[in-house]
Amino acid sequence: MKQKSFSTISAQQGAVLLEAMIAILLFSIGVLAFVGLQASMINNTSDAKYRSDAAYVAQQMIGKMWTDQTNLSTYLVTNGTVATSVLPGGKLNIAASASQITVTVGWTAPGETAAPGTTSAPCYLPVAHCYTTTASIAGG
Repeated sequence: MKQKSFSTISAQQGAVLLEAMIAILLFSIGVLAFVGLQASMINNTSDAKYRSDAAYVAQQMIGKMWTDQTNLSTYLVTNGTVATSVLPGGKLNIAASASQITVTVGWTAPGETAAPGTTSAPCYLPVAHCYTTTASIAGG
């Protein structure tokens, strides 16, 4: 009987260590997934901020044109720049046809690659992202 209990004890040795290692592995995978989620959230938050900043710049330009309708042609810009403190790699296009103004604001976030040229739709700007808005402004 002693012989039998001795073999049962030796068969169980290391089982707790194995269970602990598996628990640590599962915990580590969970932590890595959480870190990846955090990185994704930061990236999405930055993208949302850039989009809202682009909308702000576009609306500011439209507001200026509304208040100075007699000089609308002076606001037309092709491949202009936006302050990098507002948008990284910011570009600006303002085009007019009759009384309709189209304002396009583009940006390239840090670490991203800009479009190769100004011929790619929908921005027609050498940027990675763009925001376009239109407004009808009657020239005076």
